[in-house]
Amino acid sequence: MHSSEHVTPAADTAPKWRKSSYSGGSSGECLEVGDLCTAFVPVRDSKNPHGPAVVFGAAAWTAFVGSLRAHPIDPEGRRLPFP
Repeated sequence: MHSSEHVTPAADTAPKWRKSSYSGGSSGECLEVGDLCTAFVPVRDSKNPHGPAVVFGAAAWTAFVGSLRAHPIDPEGRRLPFP
């Protein structure tokens, strides 16, 4: 395969994308997470569904989500006080 070629996944291997239930706003600043497989977690910008995705290892994604749950942030990226 040449570097200029693009690969399109088959329909049965394409991720199913989902957004957080908290992303109901109309500002369009949402990330979508794909459920492609258990080893990797693709993440993309919801404003650009045909654009690239950043792919995280499952362990890194789990640690990231756990950190956000333990130490939430506001929309400007500031840590919220502990409950």
